[in-house]
Amino acid sequence: MSTVKCVVMGVCGSGKTTVGKALADRFGATFIDGDDLHPRANIIKMRSGQPLNDEDRAPWLERVSDVFFSLSNRHASGVVVCSALKRKYRDIIRKGNPGLVFIHLYADKQVILDRMSARKGHYMKSSMVDSQFADLEFPDPKEEPDVVSIDVAAPCGEVIDSAIRALEEREQHE
Repeated sequence: MSTVKCVVMGVCGSGKTTVGKALADRFGATFIDGDDLHPRANIIKMRSGQPLNDEDRAPWLERVSDVFFSLSNRHASGVVVCSALKRKYRDIIRKGNPGLVFIHLYADKQVILDRMSARKGHYMKSSMVDSQFADLEFPDPKEEPDVVSIDVAAPCGEVIDSAIRALEEREQHE
């Protein structure tokens, strides 16, 4: 397989980090947690329980896009986990980054709430789940053919297998 450029996206608690690390391992790609690309002010705001607005997210999304540009210039593979909830966010990330694939992990709100209530050591609070679902613009496969949506209500191994297959199939068709 040639270079993999993949964003693992979805609301908090959808399994982005778990799936992203598995994809990076499988394809020999650099794994980057998009949370580490947030400016300090965003982290402070989220830690205090406040959702980010579009203005807060703009520099973060540019950083995510720049990571893929940098990887491409080194002919390196990379997997970045990033919520990318709105289409305009995905458009910022994909601009100037041909061949990028988004793996959209989704589930109904109750599945996500159950996962968030069991989560420890993360600054995203379960009270912010509502704002994430309010912001989510579910990708339309006709308008965003570079997005593959995977229901994460399935067991984790199945979700990872589905994501691997999606990336392998994309590679075969390119």
